[in-house]
Formats: sequence, C-alpha cells, structure tokens
Amino acid sequence: MQYSSRLLENAVQEFAKLPGIGRKTALRLVLHLLRQETSDVEQFATAVATMKREVKHCRVCHNISDTDLCPICADPRRDTTTVCVVENIQDVLAIENTQQFHGLYHVLGGLISPMDGIGPSDLQIDALVARVAAGNIKEVILALSSTMEGDTTNFYIFRKLAPYVDQVRVSIIARGIAVGNELEYTDEVTLGRSILNRTPFEGK
Repeated sequence: MQYSSRLLENAVQEFAKLPGIGRKTALRLVLHLLRQETSDVEQFATAVATMKREVKHCRVCHNISDTDLCPICADPRRDTTTVCVVENIQDVLAIENTQQFHGLYHVLGGLISPMDGIGPSDLQIDALVARVAAGNIKEVILALSSTMEGDTTNFYIFRKLAPYVDQVRVSIIARGIAVGNELEYTDEVTLGRSILNRTPFEGK
C-alpha cells in the first residue's frame, strides 16, 4: 500500500508491530489519532512512554506495579499463607475478576518451553522456592494453563517444592478448564470454580 506521507507510513509500521494489529487496523488507529487534538495525542504518547520508563515489578510476587510492593502484596486483608502461581499479569487479572481468591500471587513470567528456548532459569521459579523456604506459606496453588508447557512447568515446580511438602500443600486448579485452553481466555465462572475446587497436585 502506497502512502502519501512518509510520516504516516512510519506510524502505521510502528502500530502494526503490536500483537493482533494488522496494517489495516494500524492505519485506522493512526488516522484516528490524526483526527484528535494535538494535546490528546501528546497525552497518549506521554502515558505510554511513562509506563515503559517507570513501571516496576513487585519485589515479592513479580506482578507489574507502580511501586516496589504491588497493591495486592501490600493489602493486609489478603491471606499471606496462600500463594497462587500464574504465568503472567493477564492471569492475575483473570483470577482477581472471579473474586474467589484472596491470597497472594507469584508471577512466573512465562512457562517452560524448550522449543521456544525458555528454561526454568528464565522464570521466577527460584524466587517462588525462596518464598516457600521462608516458612510462612501453607499452600501453593498451581494455576497454569492446561497445555503441555503448563503441565511441564507444574511438574518442575512440584519437584522443586518437594523438600517442603510436609509443611506446604501443593494444589492445582480443578480441570474445569478445557485441556489446551489459555487461562486468560477462560470465562470467570469456570475459572472461579476451578480455584475453589482445586485438588492436590500429585506430581505425575
């Protein structure tokens, strides 16, 4: 597609780099911004740049946060003895939307996937083990996607937590979630029931 403006083309190319955004959608977004007031576009650009520059990861759970300790970890009403292990921030949001879980989280930052070159050392698994070793946690809930990568990660974490199984219960969310489904795309009712009906993880 030929553009009458190199500046327009550059903007379209940048928007098209976003996941799920093709060139036609990117063009619609760019043309929408062109129709807006300059101050509104500058506010949009500033918000994105500030987020990238200043966003942090919680020092405890590794969730995205504006401060060193995220609001969930800092909330005194949360159950600090229960930790739900998830792949990413989208999964935290999905579980929070169910309003069925009141403990803390641990965000791995991905799943073990040798095909993609992602090993245990690339994830926050050692940090999870350190939290358990500190002695305050009574249950670890493995809430990872029902995929081969999710099951592999579940099993690896279970093995890493084996020295603590006498003090810590390791459970897995109920398989009301279809095998192969991504957690963030599961409806809130099914996900909420899976959290409530979690079962002990057998490590098999």
